[in-house]
Amino acid sequence: MAVLPVSTPVGVVGAGTMGAGIAQVALVAGHEVRLYDAQDGAADRGVAQILARLDRLVEKGRLERSAVDAARGRLTAAASLADLAPSGLVIEAVVEQLPVKREVFGTLEKVCADDAILATNTSTLSVTAIAAGLRRPGRVTGMHFFNPAPLMALVEVPGGAATDPQVAQTVADTATAWGKTPVRCASTPGFVANRVARPFYGEAMQVLEEGGADCATIDAVLTEAAGFPMGPFTLADLVGNDVNLAVGRSVWEQTFGDPRYAPFVAQQQVVDAGWLGRKTGRGWYEYGGDAGSSGPPRPRTAQPRTPPDQVTYHGGFTACFGLLDRIAAAGVSMERYDTGPAAQRSGPGEFEPGESAYGIELPGGGLVLETTGEPATFDGDAVTLDWVGDAATATRVCLAPGDACEPGTLDHAIGLFQAAGLAVSVIDDVPGLIVARTVCMLVNEAVDLVGRREASAPDVDVAMRLGTGYPRGPLAWGDQVGPEVVADVLGTLARAYPGGRYRPSPLLVRAARTGRSLRSL
Repeated sequence: MAVLPVSTPVGVVGAGTMGAGIAQVALVAGHEVRLYDAQDGAADRGVAQILARLDRLVEKGRLERSAVDAARGRLTAAASLADLAPSGLVIEAVVEQLPVKREVFGTLEKVCADDAILATNTSTLSVTAIAAGLRRPGRVTGMHFFNPAPLMALVEVPGGAATDPQVAQTVADTATAWGKTPVRCASTPGFVANRVARPFYGEAMQVLEEGGADCATIDAVLTEAAGFPMGPFTLADLVGNDVNLAVGRSVWEQTFGDPRYAPFVAQQQVVDAGWLGRKTGRGWYEYGGDAGSSGPPRPRTAQPRTPPDQVTYHGGFTACFGLLDRIAAAGVSMERYDTGPAAQRSGPGEFEPGESAYGIELPGGGLVLETTGEPATFDGDAVTLDWVGDAATATRVCLAPGDACEPGTLDHAIGLFQAAGLAVSVIDDVPGLIVARTVCMLVNEAVDLVGRREASAPDVDVAMRLGTGYPRGPLAWGDQVGPEVVADVLGTLARAYPGGRYRPSPLLVRAARTGRSLRSL
C-alpha cells in the first residue's frame, strides 16, 4: 500500500463543517494538521470546534485523554496558504465554485513542494477542470468525504483525466489507513454516490408532479416498504433543497441535458419560495412552531378492511414473492399454482394449463398484480402491488387500483395485506408506482456507470451502501429481482414516458439476455 507516512503534514483549506471534519480525521490518524480559511477568524474557530469535539469523545470514552492532548499539539490554524507549504497532502474543501477552486489550487501549486499531493473534496465539479492550467495536474485528485466526515466511512477518490494513477492510489490507501472505505472512480458528473442517487429524488418528484401520491406517502413507502433509511423529501429537507437542486442541476448540465437527470419544476418552486428545508424551518415539510404541535404530515394509510378468507396465487411475483408467506401465516387460505418467484411475467395463461389469471386472485375474480411498470388500468378489475425491499421486515405496502377496479376488489386487497401485518398506502395508478420505478432506475444508473468504466461494480455497491445508507447496493438489488425484470420495467416506463429518461443501459439489456449477474459486470 502507498500510504502517506503519519509523519507527513496534512493541510486543509476551508474551515467550515466539512473542512474541519476532514482535519479532525487526519488529526486523529496521527498527522500534523494545518487548517486554513480565507475568512478572518474561521480557522481559529475551526480548531476550537475540533478540539471541543475531541474532548467530548474523551467524555464518552471513545478516545483517551492522552491521545487528545497529543493531538492538540499537532493542530494549528494557518494564517495563509503559504503556511501549508510543508504539507505532503493538501485537501481543499472550499465553496463549490470552479473559479474559486482553481484559484486555490493555482496558489497551492506555487507554495507546495512538487511532490505534494493536492486533493479536492468537490462533490460535483470536474477534477479535470479544477486541475486544468496547472504545471503538474497529475498530482491533483479528488478526495470526496461525506458529511459528517469523522463519522461517515465512505471516501470517493475520483481521478481526473490527467491524474497520475499512483497519486489516486496513494490517496485511497491513505483513506484506508485513516479508517475510511475508499472507492476509486473516474471524475464524471456526480462521481458514484451523487450520480447513482439522482433517481431516488427524481422518481419521487415525478410521482409527486403527476399527482400519484403526496410527499409523506412517498417517503413512507420508500422507507417502510423498500427499507431506505430516509425518504427523498425528508432527506432533501435535511441536506437543503437548494443544495440538492444544485447537485442535480450540476449533473444535468455536465451531461449536456441528459433527460435522466433533468431537474423538476416542483423542486425549483420550493427553492424559489425560500423553503430550503430544516435550516429555514420549512421545506417539503414544516419544522418547529405550529408544525411541531401536530407533527409532520402523515402518510396516506388505508383504514382497516376485512381480509378475504381464501385467495389463489397463480404466479407472477418476484420482488414481492416473500409476502405470500406472511399472508399464509396470517391465516388466509391460499391455493398456489406456482411455487417460486417468476423470472418474468408475459401474461395470462403462463403458469398453469387452463388458468386465465396471474397474480393473486381474490374472491369475485379481481386480481392483485405485482407491478411490471404497466398501470393496473390495463388489466381490468385489478390492483397493482408495488415492490418491497425485504418481505420479512417490510411494514407497509403500496397499492394502486386500476380505473376498472371494483370497490370490493380493492377492499379485499387492502384487507389481505393488513392481515399480514402491513400498513397499506393506496395511491393513483401511475406507471411503476413508487418503489419499483425507483429501484429500477437506481439499478440502471449503477449498471450504466459500470458500463462506462467509470467505477467497478463492487465499488458502486459499496459507495451506495456506505455513502447513502441504502439497504443493499443497487447491483445486488438488481440481481435479487433479476436483470431481465428490471430491463422489462424500464422498457415499459420508456413507452409510458417517451424522451429518453427511462432508456435501459445497453449493458443491462445484455445482462438481461444472457442471465449474467450484475455484480460480476
